Amino acid sequence: MEFITGKQLDRRTFLRGMGAAVALPYLDAMVPAGRMSGAVARAEAAKTPLIAIEEVHGLAGCNDWAATQYLYAPEIIGKDFEMVPNSALISLEPYQDYLTIVSNTDVRMAEAFTAPEIGGDHFRSSAVFLTQSHPKQTQGSDLFVGTSLDQIHARRFGQDTPLPSMQFTIPNIDQAGGCTYNYSCAYTDSISWASPSEPLPMIRDPRVAFDMLFGAGGTPAERAERRAMRSSILDWITGEVTAMNRQLGSEDRVRMEQYLNNVREIERRIQMVESHNTTGEERAIPEAPAGVPDSYREHMEIMFDLQVLAIQTDMTRVITFKTGRDSENRVFPESGSDRPFHPASHHGGREEAILEFNKICQYRVGMLPYLLDKLQNTVDGGTNLLDKSVVMFGSPMADANIHNHRRCPLIFLGKGNGILEGNLHLKATDGTPMANVMLTMMQELGHTDMENFGDSTGGFMLRSAGRTTAQEVR
Repeated sequence: MEFITGKQLDRRTFLRGMGAAVALPYLDAMVPAGRMSGAVARAEAAKTPLIAIEEVHGLAGCNDWAATQYLYAPEIIGKDFEMVPNSALISLEPYQDYLTIVSNTDVRMAEAFTAPEIGGDHFRSSAVFLTQSHPKQTQGSDLFVGTSLDQIHARRFGQDTPLPSMQFTIPNIDQAGGCTYNYSCAYTDSISWASPSEPLPMIRDPRVAFDMLFGAGGTPAERAERRAMRSSILDWITGEVTAMNRQLGSEDRVRMEQYLNNVREIERRIQMVESHNTTGEERAIPEAPAGVPDSYREHMEIMFDLQVLAIQTDMTRVITFKTGRDSENRVFPESGSDRPFHPASHHGGREEAILEFNKICQYRVGMLPYLLDKLQNTVDGGTNLLDKSVVMFGSPMADANIHNHRRCPLIFLGKGNGILEGNLHLKATDGTPMANVMLTMMQELGHTDMENFGDSTGGFMLRSAGRTTAQEVR
């Protein structure tokens, strides 16, 4: 470790200039020398980042026939499972040591409780995912569902970060007015709830997220001026970077250079998207802001880049990400299917149509390795962010063809500072609420006094207990 003796940098150090405030990554110079260094390192390790990602429409592998083909849950239960080539999760195979699959859990709070709610599954499910609570059917302001787990976590472990939580989205959301089946669009458009009646806004435009992270211009006029000049935010802090480097050891200077190059590259990509989308050419998503790429993959990757930056700089440790909107008809040509997303999910139980929908599922899950690679290659306090983080990916729906909420998909990625083993498939007993798994995860994250969550009926063992097959369990 190399830094100037007695010159400890504060973890909340910012480089400032012209309205910009660029937070720094974790550096050796931030670790105090002497007796307290070990305690500080342990405290940092305890701050486990949480990224919760929602997938709408479930996965093709949650259909009864597809389950026999292991398109989601592998045949082997326990350690060292194998995924079939057609598995929706096959793109995660290189990260199997970081992958925990949980199968056979139910999200019954997304089901219809009364006759008027029948058919409205798409319009209440997203609100259920992280609350595991049943939404009140209303198009008015009297919303009621539950407080989402990300906000429970942020309230307890995110108050010492500049942004207690961040909420990202890919689809267009408006959180205004009523959707179908007498449900407010707020239920469809948000997965983060600060209270049972308070949905949180979600960020769709990468430019908005970038400006939040880096304070890019103190006023709208300053931001507009900088964009008009096509200058980088880093140009505003050149002097501060030079002065900072004089205080750092050689390893920290290398980290700083890599970090600032990454910031500049992400900003350059956002500028390129904005430039392309303001040429007047016809857009694939005409209603989207200029900073939103027409390409689903490009949009996802930029959002993942921003999320990793947010965690790397400890601007936030709690992130939610909504990757789709229920009932949307977007087409994903790169998946190899020309079917719109929602119609493809209603496959009628036909094997050929299920496999067609599975192509889309494979493609969408296939976005995750980009995030995992970024986390694994980002060193923070002596370890990488994939070892430190918990990435939860799941859906409140199982077989979208029949709007089923039984045997919904849920996976965890990362090691979460030792919370998760990885290389593990856990199959719940029939009737187990997904809330049980979430409750145990929250307890593992430090909520040791948390006794219930949503419709939980108890905890769930997140450790291996031998190795068997799906047939043997039956």
